[in-house]
Amino acid sequence: MRYLPEQKNNPNLLVGHETSDDAGAYKVTDELALVQTLDYFTPIVDDPYMFGQIAAANALSDLYAMGATPKTALNIVGFPIKKLGAEILAQILKGAADKVAEADALIIGGHSIDDQEPKFGLSVTGFVHPNKIWKNIGATAGDVLVITKPLGVGVLTTGIKRDKTTLEQTKQVTAIMAQLNKLAADLLQKYTPSAVTDITGFGLLGHASEMARGSNVSMIIDYSKTPLLDGAHKLAQNGVIPGGSKANHIWLKQFVAYGTNITETEQLLLCDAITSGGLFISMPINEAKSYVEELHNNGLEDAAIIGRVIEKEDQFIYVQ
Repeated sequence: MRYLPEQKNNPNLLVGHETSDDAGAYKVTDELALVQTLDYFTPIVDDPYMFGQIAAANALSDLYAMGATPKTALNIVGFPIKKLGAEILAQILKGAADKVAEADALIIGGHSIDDQEPKFGLSVTGFVHPNKIWKNIGATAGDVLVITKPLGVGVLTTGIKRDKTTLEQTKQVTAIMAQLNKLAADLLQKYTPSAVTDITGFGLLGHASEMARGSNVSMIIDYSKTPLLDGAHKLAQNGVIPGGSKANHIWLKQFVAYGTNITETEQLLLCDAITSGGLFISMPINEAKSYVEELHNNGLEDAAIIGRVIEKEDQFIYVQ
């Protein structure tokens, strides 16, 4: 980002690339702002239909993290059509189309290139009121921290690649990645979150540190209250850890203080590089308790309060 030119001063640009927010936002009228983002990656599961589902859910997540309602999407495809055939690509596109339809949005086109390594994702656009955009800054001392999906996605998807997961674990992590953050975002609308983001490639602690730095606060995260996917801890103990999670762990050492009781395996799980993770929210404690109860009542049983926000101290993140 530091090499990109500075944006010209434009009062309609509400959120640009200068911050670490999830998407860009542009004011169209006093009542309407356009929110745009894109994401794409190589396959992380073998099933092409589920790959399309996951890619779409992952791209749409950035809109939900900013409080926007998805409206349109464009497919982005790199695919070796002569090598893998049209049927596999058709299944990827169908998976994405079904997930976008589940979000009550429309795929209106896209672009493809011939590529020896398959890649797929979407550029997505949504609407939000200019005064109701959630940002990943604004966390306030006294808030508590909520996550809406369990951690361990990166570990389990690495386990899938290494043939180390059970069929049930594979099904569970695939379903979690394909799950939209729509319900979590819809239920959050009636509350007053201070800051919101979604947990993806930088892991929980990476996104928490961005929020803490941008808000000039510190955060205390309780590992024992942090939900994990079944089998994630055992796999990580056995060395099934993606390279991205290890890189996150090294990078975050300058921002995180771990309690002496937190093992290296637990540290790596908190840094796990995730695809299509849940929302990470800083919000008042009374609202958080009600919100998490609503999430549980609506089937999001892994949602939890995992920490709190304090005044700025020496480190941005403290794990206990």
